[in-house]
Amino acid sequence: MAGPRVVIIGAGVVGAALADEISARGWTDVTVVDQGPLPATGGSSSHAPGLVFQTNSSKTMTEMARYTVEKFCSLDVDGQPAFLQVGGLEVATTDDRLTELARRHGWITSWGVEASLLSADECVELYPLLDPSRVLGGLLVPTDGLAKAVIAVEAQIRRATERGVRFLARHEVLDVVQEDGKVTGVLTDQGELPADIVVCCAGIWGPRIARMVGMNLPLTPLAHQLAWTGPVPALEGQTQEAVRPILRHQDADLYYRDRYDRIGIGYYGHRPMPVSADDILSVEAAQDMPSVMEFTEEDFEPAWTETRSLLPAAREAKIEEGINGLFSFTTDGLPLLGESPEVKGFWVAEAVWVTHSAGVARGVAEWLVDGYCSSYDLHECDVNRFEEHQLSPEYVLARDCQNFVEVYDILHPLQPSGAPRPIRTSPFHPRQEEKGAFFLEATGWERPQWYEANAGLVEGRSIPTPNDWAARYWSPIVGAEAQATRETVAMYDMTALKRLEVTGPGAAAFLERLTSSKVAKSVGSVTYTLLLDHDGGIRSDVTIARLARDLFQVGANGNLDLDWFTRHLPADGSAAVRDITPGTCCIGLWGPLARQVLQPLTDADFSADGLKYFRAKKAYIGSVPVTAMRLSYVGELGWELYTTADHGLKLWDTLWAAAEPLGGIVAGRGAFNSLRLEKGYRSFGTDMTYEHDPYEAGVGFAVKLDKEGGFIGQEALTRRKENVSRRLTCLTIDDPQSVVMGKEPIYDGDRPVGYVTSAAYGYTIGKGIAYAWLPAELAEPGRTLHIGYFDQRIEAQVAAEPLFDPTMSRLRG
Repeated sequence: MAGPRVVIIGAGVVGAALADEISARGWTDVTVVDQGPLPATGGSSSHAPGLVFQTNSSKTMTEMARYTVEKFCSLDVDGQPAFLQVGGLEVATTDDRLTELARRHGWITSWGVEASLLSADECVELYPLLDPSRVLGGLLVPTDGLAKAVIAVEAQIRRATERGVRFLARHEVLDVVQEDGKVTGVLTDQGELPADIVVCCAGIWGPRIARMVGMNLPLTPLAHQLAWTGPVPALEGQTQEAVRPILRHQDADLYYRDRYDRIGIGYYGHRPMPVSADDILSVEAAQDMPSVMEFTEEDFEPAWTETRSLLPAAREAKIEEGINGLFSFTTDGLPLLGESPEVKGFWVAEAVWVTHSAGVARGVAEWLVDGYCSSYDLHECDVNRFEEHQLSPEYVLARDCQNFVEVYDILHPLQPSGAPRPIRTSPFHPRQEEKGAFFLEATGWERPQWYEANAGLVEGRSIPTPNDWAARYWSPIVGAEAQATRETVAMYDMTALKRLEVTGPGAAAFLERLTSSKVAKSVGSVTYTLLLDHDGGIRSDVTIARLARDLFQVGANGNLDLDWFTRHLPADGSAAVRDITPGTCCIGLWGPLARQVLQPLTDADFSADGLKYFRAKKAYIGSVPVTAMRLSYVGELGWELYTTADHGLKLWDTLWAAAEPLGGIVAGRGAFNSLRLEKGYRSFGTDMTYEHDPYEAGVGFAVKLDKEGGFIGQEALTRRKENVSRRLTCLTIDDPQSVVMGKEPIYDGDRPVGYVTSAAYGYTIGKGIAYAWLPAELAEPGRTLHIGYFDQRIEAQVAAEPLFDPTMSRLRG
């Protein structure tokens, strides 16, 4: 099949790879345009230093890097290889970095790539230029290496051309033509190219191209320094381009690579140097290439001083050349992939470095041709993941520059983001500050992790202190709040969770089509259900409350759910969806005394029969109108109480006045996470993602395969149900100090077999908890496994779940 007419903007390492991948899948009516010459177009690919380190905290990013390595190893141009697989070595010169390398070794092991931790002597043996007195140890990934980006571009251009793809050099894009909200072509300085699909792979020019369809791309080009020494006497006679591993010295924001008898030095330690995409010179105006700016020697001076210390042989050489090369940075350090929410047929594959280029192209090609990506979980890369404030120029510039500064930093999983903060605050924020809330950020919301006002609860309780890493951004108050929730009653701020409203005469039918279980039930019903992709993978888990015949409220996981709903709205306008999160707020009132707090405040019946489990009703709490839903993600009796933002503070004060005399507390997210894991509740994006199906993830109860009318993913699930080869599994840890944090490898003997998703200490069951993906045959209660935590092996047992209240008596009481 020729497929639809596709125009790819940008023939760098991403655009060339996408042309190759998409044409290999049968779409050959493809044209690739670039303002520069081929194969060195003048963008970031043309000057990229080519270092490919696969280790990443993101499973998806590592998998895309692994595919890039595998593909590039198979590419050459007239015998010139596209990849030099010399290995990748990260060295530590401080104790903190040595510990961090053990954590990184855990990531790469979790994601299935071979790696090993090395002693200082082994590092020096592998890379003799190192000063032995500086190095404490290292991490080696043998399959890392040097990508020859321009050769990779040319090789993929040749392959795609053989299938009929056209490549047009020196064609400047002037506009993306659209009609009735759909792309129809690309206007260049040499004429218009008709198109059904346009994919922007323009790299540092991406924001400029995206604006042509009114799309705000949160990407900033930033200059990054790369310098080359002159001949290094110690390397005299080196006839191969690279014989040593690529090297990272992250303690000083540096990396190194061979080039015959010279050394390339990359540096992230200088001040951020952002450049507007509109200010980048054209190919004709640039002296060298548009992505290369003048080298600023004064910024590089600390790098050169440190280099001569770490690599003493460099003292006999000089810096002969250098550039400030532009690369793309995003607010969360991840690529921007997917289709515009407003202009059908306009796609982006942006903020992609050479390391992940072929993997990204493979994923986007599958997404385009098949309608979904089967190779990777792309939810964290979807361009539609951002909240509106995350697209503001101030936010984008600040966070992109922060990510540049932190690119090699040791970052804790809970480490708060920097400025600008605060951005979003719930109506309860003044009261939370009064109670000494320690805030972390969630999609811009300031969300309490614990409250210092509860410090007095710690005394007399058994709350073990975890290991040093787990004890960061932690307080024993977290444990006290968790225990107190199960003893009395607690108020939790749930405002940060996304809330959608679906309305219209076709709302029920619309939601039935999108969800895996029946939601068009009686008014007042609340349903836990799943959004599935066409391959049966989990796109999200949501709660849907039917508040009126044509009115539903959806508890969602984020902006991608809103995007999914919006894309599938019926063409006849019979259903509409809108985000009501900013104008509403929510308090979770949970605990055995919750009914004693709530019932005296209202004339509505909140008895066990008056509002049954997973039912909703409208009521007044004092003078505050609320929507009450009887459900709980901490596993205790209680309700989620929703109201409009203007009534929020009054709701808080009303509930608190009734809860405090009963020994009630306010509690934070730390306690919430511990309690939900005791109850075995999954968290989308952490425990389960697009790559998992409901039966593997333990949420098959939310699927009704015989549902009348069918739903997206039904056919695929029918096939997948009988072939469950892995399971999300509960593990418990007896040692109270051995609290893990997530993404650690699981070992069966010496064999890595899976990885941790969510983890916390269970303060009311007295054990550490870790959920993990394991082969189905290992997910048997009672089996002993080990978790690789930094340089330790922590014993853990597979446990039956839920760990707390398996009869559900506390929830249903």
